[in-house]
Order: sequence, then C-alpha cells, then structure tokens
Amino acid sequence: MENFSLILAIVVVTALAFDFTNGFHDTANAMATTISTGALKPKVAVAMSAVLNLAGAFLSVEVANTISKGLVDETGIRPEVIFAALVGAILWNLLTWLVGLPSSSSHALMGGLIGATIASAGMGAVHGDVLVTKVLIPALAAPIVAGVAALLATRLSYTLGKKADGKAAEKGYRAGQIASAGLVSLAHGTNDAQKTMGIITLALVAGGAVAPNSDPPTWVILSAGLAIALGTYIGGWRIIRTMGKGLTELQPQQGFAAQTSAATAILASSHLGFSLSTTHVVSGSVMGAGLGRKGGVVRWSTATRMLVAWCLTLPAAALVGAGAESVTDLGDWGTAVVAVFLIASSAAIWKISRREVVDASNVNESEEPPGVVTTAIAAVTPPPAGTVTDDLTATIPAPATTVAVPDPATPPAAAV
Repeated sequence: MENFSLILAIVVVTALAFDFTNGFHDTANAMATTISTGALKPKVAVAMSAVLNLAGAFLSVEVANTISKGLVDETGIRPEVIFAALVGAILWNLLTWLVGLPSSSSHALMGGLIGATIASAGMGAVHGDVLVTKVLIPALAAPIVAGVAALLATRLSYTLGKKADGKAAEKGYRAGQIASAGLVSLAHGTNDAQKTMGIITLALVAGGAVAPNSDPPTWVILSAGLAIALGTYIGGWRIIRTMGKGLTELQPQQGFAAQTSAATAILASSHLGFSLSTTHVVSGSVMGAGLGRKGGVVRWSTATRMLVAWCLTLPAAALVGAGAESVTDLGDWGTAVVAVFLIASSAAIWKISRREVVDASNVNESEEPPGVVTTAIAAVTPPPAGTVTDDLTATIPAPATTVAVPDPATPPAAAV
C-alpha cells in the first residue's frame, strides 16, 4: 500500500460516493412494487433492502472483474481517468433522481468510464467486443425477457387464483412479494455493488497499489457493500414513486410476478458476468406485470420518458466523463477544479430537490396524469355491477298522475 497516493484516495472516496448514489437511485428496483401494493411499510422495506444489498455484495466478483479487467485496457489508465468517469456517472445519477426517472446507474458508470478512457487513451483502449456482448446486448434483451416473463407469470397467477379465497390469496401473494423483493435486493448487491468494486480495483491497478488482473481486495468488497447499503436505506423516494405508481398500478399478484421475474434475470446475469442494468430489468418486469392483468394499463408517457433516459445515459455520461478527463489532464489544479464542480453541482441538485420533497410519507401519492390509452379504456369500460354513480339522471319522465273529476250529471252510485 506504499503506492496509495492522494489522487488514488480521492478516486476511492468518489467511487464510494457513486456507490451511495447507486444505492438510493436503485432502491426502487427492489422495493417499489412492495411499497406500492402495501406489502411492506416504506421504511421497513428500505431497511430490509439495505441489509440484503450488503449481503449480496459478498456472493460473487464476476461483474467486478468485467469492469476491472474486460471493458477497458487497464494498462496506461491513470487514476485521474477513473475520477473523471465517476464524475460523469454521479452527475447523471443525481439528475435522473431529481426528475424521478429510473435510469441505469450501471450504464452511467460504464458511459463515464468509456468517455474518460477515450479522451485519455483513444478508441483502442475500449474493448468493443466486451462492450457489445456484456453490456449493450444485455441492455436490449433484459427488459424484454423480464417483461415477457412477468406478463406470463401474472396471467398464470390470476388463472390459478380464480377459485382461491380472495383474502387468503392476497395475503399469500403479499408474503411471496416480500420474499421476492428480498431476492431482488440480494441480486442487486451481487450485480451493482460489484460495479463499484470493479472501478475501485481498476483504480488500484492504475495507481500501482495492486497487481494487474487482481480480484477486488476484501476491504474493497466490504466498503462497496456498506456504501450501497447506506444509500439504499436513505431511500430514493422519487424513483420509488415513479416505479411503483407512475408506471402502472399493481396488485399483489402482479407485484409478486414482477419481482420474481426480475430477480431470476438479475441473478442469472450476475452468474454469467453480465454488467446488467437492474433498472432495465425491473422496469420491464413491472410493465409486463401491468399488461398481464386483464384491464391493466401502462402509462406509456412515463415509459417513453424512461426509454429516452435509457438511450441518453451512456452518451451523456461519456461526454461528461470525457470533458472531466480533459480538465484533469491539465494537472493537479485541473483535478481540483473538477472536484469543486462535482461538489457544487451535487449541492445545487440537492437544493432544487427540496422545493418538492418526496419521502416515505407521500411516496404512494402518484401525480402522474393518466395517459391517452388509460383515459380511452376508462371511457369505454362499464362500471361494475351494483354500483350507482352520482351523476346519473332519469331520461324517461314518469307518467303524469291524473285525478278523475266526477261529472255532475251522473247520479252517484248507490251506497251499500
């Protein structure tokens, strides 16, 4: 550790700061549906997710190795390059959190790393085959696979539950949803916490603190797990609101199907070393579950904004990372300027977020207006049998009641 320089220490601290933002940015992936359906209270849900994220960080290092050994050429990469990459990733995480969009923290990190690496060492330093096979293809396939699986699982759940007792079935699905949400949290720790492990390990290699091709040291695994767990416990309430209420309305059966499908996809990708976006997986499964229930709808306006954010994540973070690398390349004062810019920008975003506070007390109050499709379906759907609406009025007048007036010329009937 004699080579542990000041710039390397700054990079490690910044990486853990990114890991913290990753935690509260992605809390929604594990707990949004559980909170929105009422299976768990908000604060209990994020505490449970934090503990399981920490546990998941110790289960594997395959994704960490993809970041530290496979995505870019680690020879010739300076610690300043890693710092610039983290600046791009953190700022994108904070901006999308501010507007409540569940974008990918993973792609923000990889975009920042790619942009900073290209600015420092050129296009040849990025391993294009790894980028395509372990990043881009999973990014396209994951939400589709998870969405289809969740749609089928939702329909199966409703089909099997037709003859079940309503209250008992709902209670069972809530319990299943809690278990599956815990599995997603565990899977999130095995995938997303490892990305920070990988970036810190890459910085340690670049700074000469560890040998090339090394696995993450134990202290790196522990610190990354703690940082993402703390961020998860803080709770990214803005994104939880969007994922739980702004995208679609979920019932316990749908929540269970969505969480189970997402957990399966994330754990499989972690085992294969794919640097998967858990946000993409969970968003796809939530939309699939929304469409799987008869009469269920997805707010496509929200889904469209999310898709735009997904498409912008890699290039936007890459541009910021490349710009930050260009400034840090000017020397120590350039690195100091970038650090001040990061701190000032983060503080400004936090101050803006205080204008409209979203927390555990109002996270389930969706302000998303219904879209065109939702409005059209509601207009043609008849009300349930036995309901009376307040604005119904009679359109056929009742027959007038006439009173017969006796004719004076007619003699009265004889009394009996």
